[in-house]
Amino acid sequence: MDERTLTDLLRRFGLSEKEVATYLTILEHGEAKASTVAEDAGVSKRYVYSVSESLAKRGFVEVNDHVVPTTIRANPPEEVVEQLRGDVESIRPGLTERYSRAERRTEQFEVVKSRVTVLKRIRSLVADAEHELVLSIPATHLSEIREALADAVDRGVLVLLIVSDDDAESVPDVEGVASAARAWSAGMPTLLTVDSAVGVVAPPEMIRRANSDRQAIVFAQEQLAPVIVGSFLGNYWPAADEVATIDPEPLPAEYANFRKAVFQATLHLRADAELRATVGGRFTDDDEPVELDGEVVDVKQGMVEPANNEFPVQHSLVVETEDGTVTVGGPGAFVEDVEADLVRLESA
Repeated sequence: MDERTLTDLLRRFGLSEKEVATYLTILEHGEAKASTVAEDAGVSKRYVYSVSESLAKRGFVEVNDHVVPTTIRANPPEEVVEQLRGDVESIRPGLTERYSRAERRTEQFEVVKSRVTVLKRIRSLVADAEHELVLSIPATHLSEIREALADAVDRGVLVLLIVSDDDAESVPDVEGVASAARAWSAGMPTLLTVDSAVGVVAPPEMIRRANSDRQAIVFAQEQLAPVIVGSFLGNYWPAADEVATIDPEPLPAEYANFRKAVFQATLHLRADAELRATVGGRFTDDDEPVELDGEVVDVKQGMVEPANNEFPVQHSLVVETEDGTVTVGGPGAFVEDVEADLVRLESA
């Protein structure tokens, strides 16, 4: 193998061209002083010391700094190859998982004709939730997805749940399966969105009747999901009765999902806690980056009764800073002063 090909292959493992030249020089000597390597590789002695430490961490060489002068010894190639093979295999699961998600996202719409399949898709999507999900489901079928919902709550996912059924005699047990749960004594579509990216829409008859000729849609489209969330929070959530809300979680905590930050802030404030928030984001009027810190003096929200937001999807923090009161919203904020990317809440 010529040196150019060998250099190109080694660079695929994250080595720069100078690092490759230094390593190949060490390899040719087997073991050598830093000054010798520097002279033959055409680099500085200081660079050799620096790159040798990096190569040692990756298993390419061993630095003998217990002797004077320090020498660098190349590890046997078979050991290096085995180390690289192990590194490659260790990243396989992560790559496979993300590739599978991408494959699912490319299938933007799936028409489902079976109630069993719809419930299976719901369980699968709930199991993949990382930040937030909203779901409406007939009370009679809650038991079929209870375990998946409980696992999501345990993972820290914000779960907003409506159980609905005009045939149900009583509200089913929703303990531990939602961050906030509501009940509606009327039939409604089965709606699910997960992480504002994927979800399910099914007509009421399809879930209630096994022999229905109606069809459901499973979608993976980030433009559609916020519309479903808006319909859920605007049309159905206010009409349902609050039946359960979890206790506030321990602080301090960081939230990439803004709605969850507002939800938790609401629970803490209503428990008479004093809160401070650190917010990273940008001003909505000029898109300039900002990081602010202050006391959370109010929230605008509609997830927990009593609601006090001015429109269904408004969820805001009101933060008192040294420079005055600032309103903070989530992605796409336009009525607030700041659009947040990350929120940290802690007890004041």
